[in-house]
Amino acid sequence: MENIIGYMGALIVGLTLGLLGGGGSILTVPLLVYVIGINPVTATAYSLFVVGGTSLVGAIRNMTKGMVDVKVAVVFAIPALLAVYLTRRFLVPAIPPEIFHIGGFVMTKDLAIMLFFAVIMVLASISMIKVGKSEEQAEKKVKLQIPFIVLEGAVVGVLTGIVGAGGGFLVIPALVLFANLPMKKAVATSLLIIAAKSLIGFIGDVQNLAIGWTFLLTFTAISVAGIFLGIYLNRFIDEKPLKKAFGWFVLVMGVFIIGKELLKF
Repeated sequence: MENIIGYMGALIVGLTLGLLGGGGSILTVPLLVYVIGINPVTATAYSLFVVGGTSLVGAIRNMTKGMVDVKVAVVFAIPALLAVYLTRRFLVPAIPPEIFHIGGFVMTKDLAIMLFFAVIMVLASISMIKVGKSEEQAEKKVKLQIPFIVLEGAVVGVLTGIVGAGGGFLVIPALVLFANLPMKKAVATSLLIIAAKSLIGFIGDVQNLAIGWTFLLTFTAISVAGIFLGIYLNRFIDEKPLKKAFGWFVLVMGVFIIGKELLKF
């Protein structure tokens, strides 16, 4: 039963990516942890593969339409790829099972990852809720700021490596503000960046974890089907109110995860 619900969730992940160009990946880890029952470290690894594979499909479609700025994607992706691989290969495995104790409270590795992920969800939700303001600022920046793009790429790479999310809520504003890309082109380019760094990060996990390939490939295939459905429905749905509504949903989910994890103690 859990797997059936999980596979339905995979469809929603892809559907959200297809409709919004991002955001769906933020659902993957909670879905794998709370519905499927996978431990957080493995769930973040699986999320990288699902997000990477699904985003790659969307990126290829965008490239055929000339919507992807390959030069900017490469500048952003190189530091991001290096950071996410090193994070998954060395940093995450190096985190001890029990990080610290305060009285009867124990900050475990799994708890720290889920709390950090929930904080990222809250930040992502704020970015989605304020989507209108981001779009208004899209035309105000005129200079390509490569040092900032490189720095942002490295930061997003580490973030992706820790929580297993694509980081689109950080990638898209960076492409708009520092690369002077229009919003739609930034969304399209972000999918290529997310796909590359997520899949490279997953390579670091293959060397550390036992991967359930049958489940993972099935989950990813359903998510890919969802992105095609989302792309089709995107013709009939206004993106702005949808993204804001999804932002509020992600905010509630983030707060819920923080409460759920802390109430265990």
